[in-house]
Amino acid sequence: MTKQIKQEILLETGTNEMEIIEFYLGTQSFGINVQKLKEIIPFEAGAVTSIPGSDPGMLGTLLIRGATIPLIDLKQHIAQKEKSPEGEVRRVVLVCEFNERVNGFKVDGVNQIHRVSWGDVHPMASFIDQYRPRFTGSINIEGREILIIDLEHIVSEFDPEAALDYEADLHSAEMQEKIPHTRQEMRLMLAEDSALIRDGIEKVLRLSSYSNLKMFINGADCYQGILKIKAQAEAEKRPISDFLNLLITDIEMPKMDGLTLCKRLKEDPVLKDVPVVLFSSLINDQMAHKCDSVGADGYATKPQIPRLVQMLDRLLKIDGAEAA
Repeated sequence: MTKQIKQEILLETGTNEMEIIEFYLGTQSFGINVQKLKEIIPFEAGAVTSIPGSDPGMLGTLLIRGATIPLIDLKQHIAQKEKSPEGEVRRVVLVCEFNERVNGFKVDGVNQIHRVSWGDVHPMASFIDQYRPRFTGSINIEGREILIIDLEHIVSEFDPEAALDYEADLHSAEMQEKIPHTRQEMRLMLAEDSALIRDGIEKVLRLSSYSNLKMFINGADCYQGILKIKAQAEAEKRPISDFLNLLITDIEMPKMDGLTLCKRLKEDPVLKDVPVVLFSSLINDQMAHKCDSVGADGYATKPQIPRLVQMLDRLLKIDGAEAA
């Protein structure tokens, strides 16, 4: 029987909590953010259409209610050495949606959904991050170390077109418009835990002359950086806009998520007027509601690189900016 994931706002927004679903590949526990999960269905080999010559981890395509989606065998792709769990194994497919795409992931079974704090998620070591890891962090629950899988990266390994093509965006028509000189004067901050995505966003912004950019690897470090410039602004009796004009933040990050970071700024009488843009693979109608509830000034999904620049222009009142 198909298990449909309720599209409800289960958590109070901005509390630095998330829900992860724990699943197994062999005997190892893994997890993903429930926000990416549409439904769980039984795995039926007869429903899969194989693709000749494809990577062993790409099982083929799966037909679900008239729609065909790619089906990836996560165990084959990232945990080949894991032994199968003892007893009967009821393999299932996690049907996930992110970055405006739907994909299926075959796993050995699911355990349960856990409500956890982003503060308890341990980031991957920075020296591992540069080698494009398949995991974004880990968390210990009831003595089990659960690795959080970077599904966006997994998909990009099979489908290069699904990766964020920053180089193509750099040369798109929107990016080739006359660059307003005032962009160079804007002081921006970026909170993003993925080194690859940080580098890509930095390329786009700097080519657009948004060159005054300070970057952080998670929301907690970014918040501390903002508090420091707030203290400096108050000590010098200067407006915060002399130090910070706009914040761009991911939503999923260890230590502090982007929704919580945005909420803290908007509840601060000194920082509340700093525009905040949430830039995430999770943006959909439900997440847009959450972004609005914490006072975000804008939000965009990660494939929308040109739109991000247009949004910054509008929020920063750059000459010639159009509504995004």
